[in-house]
Amino acid sequence: MSYLSPTQKHHFIWRFSVFNFILLLALALWLWQQNQPQALPEPNLAADSKLQCVSYSPYYKNGQTPLNINTRITPEQIDHDLANLSKQFACVRIYSVGQGLDYVPEAASKLGMKAYVGAWIGWFKKLNEKELKLAIEVTNKHPETVKALIIGNEVLLRGEQTESAMKSYILRAKAATNVPVTYADVWEFWRKHSKLEDSVDFVTVHILPYWEDKPQSIEHALDHTNNVMNLLGRTFKKPILIGETGWPSLGRQRESAKPSIINQAKYMRGFLTMAEEKHWNYNLIEAFDQPWKRSLEGTAGGYWGIFNVDMEPKFAFSGEVAERHDGKLFFYTALITALLFLVWSLKLNNCNKSQLLSMSLLGALIGISTLLQIEYLAISCRTIQEWLSLGSIAVISLISLLSIPSYIFNENKTAKMIIQLSLTFLLVAAVIANYLLSLDGRYRDFAIILYGLTILELTIGLKLLNKSTCINFSAFRFLGIFLVATAIFCFYKEPTNALAFVWLLLSTLIAWANWPSKPTSTI
Repeated sequence: MSYLSPTQKHHFIWRFSVFNFILLLALALWLWQQNQPQALPEPNLAADSKLQCVSYSPYYKNGQTPLNINTRITPEQIDHDLANLSKQFACVRIYSVGQGLDYVPEAASKLGMKAYVGAWIGWFKKLNEKELKLAIEVTNKHPETVKALIIGNEVLLRGEQTESAMKSYILRAKAATNVPVTYADVWEFWRKHSKLEDSVDFVTVHILPYWEDKPQSIEHALDHTNNVMNLLGRTFKKPILIGETGWPSLGRQRESAKPSIINQAKYMRGFLTMAEEKHWNYNLIEAFDQPWKRSLEGTAGGYWGIFNVDMEPKFAFSGEVAERHDGKLFFYTALITALLFLVWSLKLNNCNKSQLLSMSLLGALIGISTLLQIEYLAISCRTIQEWLSLGSIAVISLISLLSIPSYIFNENKTAKMIIQLSLTFLLVAAVIANYLLSLDGRYRDFAIILYGLTILELTIGLKLLNKSTCINFSAFRFLGIFLVATAIFCFYKEPTNALAFVWLLLSTLIAWANWPSKPTSTI
C-alpha cells in the first residue's frame, strides 16, 4: 500500500464531492421536470358531454382477480363503481358475466347507462356453455340496456378456440337474442379471420399502439390508430367498433413506446379528438387500474386505468397535466438524510470540510434513491418471490452505500468486505436479470433504479477516491462477459429504447467493478 499525502487525500475527496454534486443536480432536475405541469391538446367536448364507453373490470381491490373462481364482486361495489363512472361515461363494457358481473346491466340501467355485455370464451366447453347461457339470459332480461353481446375476447389471439368454433358460439347467441352480436379481438387477428364478419353484426377490434409487435411511440400512436382504421375500413363492409384503445401510465418502455401519465393523457385526448372528427364508435381501456394483470402482462398490464385503485383520476381531459405530484417530499428527504450522514461522518472521524460535504451529498442521494426504490418496488412487484428477489437488491444496495463512509475514513475491513460482497451479489443478480430479459423481455422491466446509484458509487465514485474493491476470482471474468453480452443483445433488440442503453452502461460498470485484478493502492 503506497502512502498518500493529506493533499492527495483532499484532492480525491473533492473529486468524489464534485461527482456526487453532479449526480444530485441531475436527479433534482429530473424530479423538478417530472413535477412540472404540461399543456396538452384538449378534445372539444361539451361541458355535459359524456365519453362513449369504457371497459369496466372491478378487480382493483386487494385480492380481487378473475383468475380465482372464488372471487365475487358484490352488487354494492358495482353500484358504487358505476355511480362514479356514470358521471363521465355513457356506457361500460364487461368481459364476462361470471363472478357477480351479471348484475352490471341492472346497475347500469338504474343510472341511465348502456352496457356491452361480454361472454368469456376459453379452453373448456363446459365453462363456455355456462357463460354463454348466463350472458344470453342477462341480455334478454335487459334488452334496453345491453347495446350488444360480445361473444369472446381475444380468443383467437390466445389460440383457445378455432374460427369455426367461434362462429358456432356467435350464431347461437344471435339466434337466442334480439341485440347485436359481435366478437372482439386485436385488429391483426380480425384480418386473419375476416370470414367471421359474415357471422357478426359489427366488427369489434382492439387497437393498442403500445402492445403492437412493433410498438409505436406516443408521437406516432395516433397516426397508427388512424392508419389501422383506414385499413380495416377497406377490409370490412360492416360497422367497426374500437373495442379497446388506450395507453399505460406505468411500466416497461417497449422500444420507443413509453408508459407515463403524460403519454396516457396525450393519447387519450388525441384519440377522442380524432374519434369525434371521424365519427368512430369506441370503448376506452380501461376504467380502473388492474393489479392482478401484472402477473400476466408485467408492470404495464396493471396501469391502463383512467382511474387508479383509489378511484382517483390520473389526469383530466382538459387543462395541464404533470407526471408527478411530489411537492417537497424529496427535498425534505434529501435534507434529512444529508444531515444524518453529516452527523454519522463526524462520529466516524474528525472530518474536514471537504469530507463532510462529500458525505452530505452522498446522504442526500441515498435518501432520494431509497424513496424511488420503494416506489419502484410497490409498482413492479407482483408476487412474494418478486418482493424477495427485487427487494433484496434494494436492501443490499442500501447496505453497501451505508458502508462507504466507514471504508473511506476508517479503512474499515468489514465495510470493504460488505462492498465487495454487494458487488458480487449485484453481478449475479444482473446476470440473472439479463438472462431473463434476453429470453422473454416483453413483460420484464429494466430495474435501473435498483442498481443505478449503487453501481455508480461503487465504481466511478470509489475510483475517484482511488479505492479498489476487486476480488481476484477468475470466474467473474466469464460472468462479466456474459453480463455485457446479454445487455448488448437487449439493446440490439430495442435500439430506440434509451433505458436499454442505460442498462447496457450499468451492466458494463458492474462487470468492470467485478473484473479480477490485483488491488490497487488505497488512501
